[in-house]
Amino acid sequence: WSYLGRLGGIQPVSLQKNGCVYYNMVQHETLHALGFHHEHVRSDRDSYININSQNIQPGTEGNFVKIATNNLGTPYDFYSVLHVNNYYFSRNGYPTLTAKSNPNALLGFATQMSYYDIARVNRLY
Repeated sequence: WSYLGRLGGIQPVSLQKNGCVYYNMVQHETLHALGFHHEHVRSDRDSYININSQNIQPGTEGNFVKIATNNLGTPYDFYSVLHVNNYYFSRNGYPTLTAKSNPNALLGFATQMSYYDIARVNRLY
């Protein structure tokens, strides 16, 4: 886990020894530390994905709230290392996120930062 953006001059990032020490997870948490949100909460997400609220675990709905993001002129990125999988916080084994263009598309399986992940970092920093 990581807080979003810098806090008080330090930025704690946690990578559990037996769970998150994978290339894509390190990149994911580093992008959070640099101030980037999950892709599915982008301000333009409703044009690209459906949020299936009936499948979301009670109490975790806040993880699906759309945020007024600065997308830095980049398109919605299904291949982003910050895209979560279709079953993110599922209460019943059914997808909480589906792509509008292809409801059967598997989301959240990036193994490294995408072209647009890198472009956003370069544009912001």
